Amino acid sequence: MLKFLYITQIIISILLIISVLLQNKGTGLSATFGGDFSGFHTKRGLEKFLTIATAILGGLFIINATIIFVLSATA
Repeated sequence: MLKFLYITQIIISILLIISVLLQNKGTGLSATFGGDFSGFHTKRGLEKFLTIATAILGGLFIINATIIFVLSATA
């Protein structure tokens, strides 16, 4: 059981890292030279999907880590 949870934790971690790295926050080199748009906009398409996926993966990461902790402490 713990082996399955460890593997699940690794998979969730990799997916979480990928989803965070794919998000574009607009802090590139263009912001240095005045090309930054600092207005508000709504998230659409892939950006919205990545935001939701990151939140869900973060929650799953915490839940899985808590379950691993509890099962490890009792074993």
